[in-house]
Amino acid sequence: MTALDSVHTAVGLLRPVGLDALPPLLTRLDRKYVLPLVDLPILFGGLDEEVRVLEIDGERRFGYRSLYFDTPGLHGYLGAARQRRRRFKLRLRTYLDPGERFVEVKTRGPRGITVKDRMPYDGDPHRLSAEARAYADDVLAGAGIDIRHLRLEPTLTTAYRRTTLFLPATDSRLTVDTGLTWSLPDGVTQLRTPDRAIVETKAGRAGCGADRLLWSLRHRPLPVSKYGTGLAALRPELPANRWLPVLRRHFPNALDGSLA
Repeated sequence: MTALDSVHTAVGLLRPVGLDALPPLLTRLDRKYVLPLVDLPILFGGLDEEVRVLEIDGERRFGYRSLYFDTPGLHGYLGAARQRRRRFKLRLRTYLDPGERFVEVKTRGPRGITVKDRMPYDGDPHRLSAEARAYADDVLAGAGIDIRHLRLEPTLTTAYRRTTLFLPATDSRLTVDTGLTWSLPDGVTQLRTPDRAIVETKAGRAGCGADRLLWSLRHRPLPVSKYGTGLAALRPELPANRWLPVLRRHFPNALDGSLA
């Protein structure tokens, strides 16, 4: 049995919850961890017995694809790399299984809280429509970020499979992303991460039971932005001190030139 098979088995033992029973979490504090796949069954087995797994039409793993946009000067990337308070991410996110697509804008709220705004999108999946651009500009202006005079262009694509767990005791969530692929716009330069999972808790400032379990297993939150870390891995000329420890420990092939 492979590590991924063990993960599927562990997920299959959890009780399901429907999408309509999940409370919205557009404002939250995110903590991200990178785990070897072999550690995931231990994590699932140690969670509170009330934990539920999102299930839709009998499926518990769902495909995501995100196309990120940034300015020619990479204001979004550099804002995160230099930990500026006013920073942003802008993407077209496609939920592959239901076939839904949204334009999503992520900014920072008070005390480091992540704020996500989004609207449905039915335009060209490779570019921002005028309506989507106007929406993004309005959201960013509300967060004190004015890039209306700058061009926005595709910079990175991410694709992965996600499992979402609901922890009802704290109305929090835990997402587990496997099979992550980062790709540059040329469609050729890619990095695959088949033996690692990115685990993210979405909860209040004090954390949730999943955070405390991860800490007890000696896993600590890491600065592993899919956009920032991925672009740093594929474009080594960019400033990347914030993400170098993560790349060295978990994605060393991104640094030795042996990209898949």
